[in-house]
Amino acid sequence: MIYISGSPFQLNDNDTNSDEKMIIQAMHDSPAVFSYPSRNEFNFEVKMRKNIMLSADAMNQSKASFTDFANSVANPQYWSVTPFGGFQLLPGVSPSAAILDIFNNGSRYAFECAGAMLMIFYRAALLSIGERNFNRLFQGLYIYSWHADSDLGLNPVNTRHLIPGDVVYFDNPQFDPAAPYWRGENAVFLGNDSYFGHGLGVLSSKGIIDILNDLRAPGAFQSAYLTELVVRPSFSHLARFAVRVHNFQKIQLPVILHNESSIPFNRYHGLLFGGFPLYL
Repeated sequence: MIYISGSPFQLNDNDTNSDEKMIIQAMHDSPAVFSYPSRNEFNFEVKMRKNIMLSADAMNQSKASFTDFANSVANPQYWSVTPFGGFQLLPGVSPSAAILDIFNNGSRYAFECAGAMLMIFYRAALLSIGERNFNRLFQGLYIYSWHADSDLGLNPVNTRHLIPGDVVYFDNPQFDPAAPYWRGENAVFLGNDSYFGHGLGVLSSKGIIDILNDLRAPGAFQSAYLTELVVRPSFSHLARFAVRVHNFQKIQLPVILHNESSIPFNRYHGLLFGGFPLYL
């Protein structure tokens, strides 16, 4: 259900392409209420969700490799790789150039799937708010697991009703300890039961579950499954920067170091707020 300026939104087939129609229809059919103070803010969310989908497709085409933290690789022209497998933006490098390089020169990169979701969100934000605003907002980028810049404003939601552009998590509760990076898969929902997961490609929910089931521990009996965890950026916050640069105060979040590749957002969030690092 969609409300704009307090009034129900009326579906209109005009002026939208197929991806936008799919996004709007899913929002309209949702039991949740999507409320916007203006049509511009509504249009921004639809646009950015579309850009998340486009960025997922771009990563799928990029030839970037899937790996664990210990074997992370980045183009040294833009990023330094920390001892824990994080990507630190180099001094003097623009955030927009570094993010785009991941997608344009993917063969020079290898990373796990939580970081891949952040890269997709960042590229979508860049396409949505423009290079100038992006570079001012996301200076000093550091990509590691689910450690995100505070201005990305990631929000966890528990729901079964997915909107294209949502990031979901497939849990593999009996993963093989010999391949712990297959404990689960973060993936972008593309609509029509289609998902992009880094390292797996674009598949149906059953396709991802079947692969994860093949990667369970010997003798495992519990199936992998699609959880209700959905991660979304703060579309309303980012919409403020779509037209002009605002004055803002950056909130710096601590980095929680851990050795669990492919974890869900709520696992990292738990470590950040009240949990403990798995190693330092």
